[in-house]
Amino acid sequence: MKHATDYLEEANAVVPRITAAQGIEIHKAGGAVFVDVRDSGDIAKTGTIAGALRIPRGFMEFAADDAHPLHNDALSKDSDVVLVCGAGGMAALTGKTLSEMGYTKVHNVGGIGEWIDAGGETEK
Repeated sequence: MKHATDYLEEANAVVPRITAAQGIEIHKAGGAVFVDVRDSGDIAKTGTIAGALRIPRGFMEFAADDAHPLHNDALSKDSDVVLVCGAGGMAALTGKTLSEMGYTKVHNVGGIGEWIDAGGETEK
C-alpha cells in the first residue's frame, strides 16, 4: 500500500525542485509558463506569481491535454513550465502528472511563501 510520502518521493524524483531565487531569474528572463496549482480561494489570500496561469491541480489533466476540449492553449509539451503551490507538494505531484503526459521541461519552485519572501513579483 502506498502513502502520501511515497507519491511525493516519486514526484520529487521526476520533477526538479528549483529555489525561489532561480525561479525569479527564470521569470525575469521571460518565456517560461508559470502555473499556480492552488484553488482560487488560496490564491485570493496570498496572491500569486505575476502572470501565472491559475489551474487547480484537480483540473490540470484537462488543461494540459492538447486533445481535450478544455485544453489551455498557453500550455504546450515543449514549454518551460514552472509550478507553484502552497508549500511545494502539490506542485511536485502536478509536475509528475505533466511529465507523464509528455511535458519535458517542468520545474517545481515550491511554495508561494518562499517566492514572496525572496522578493518575487506577485499579483492578486
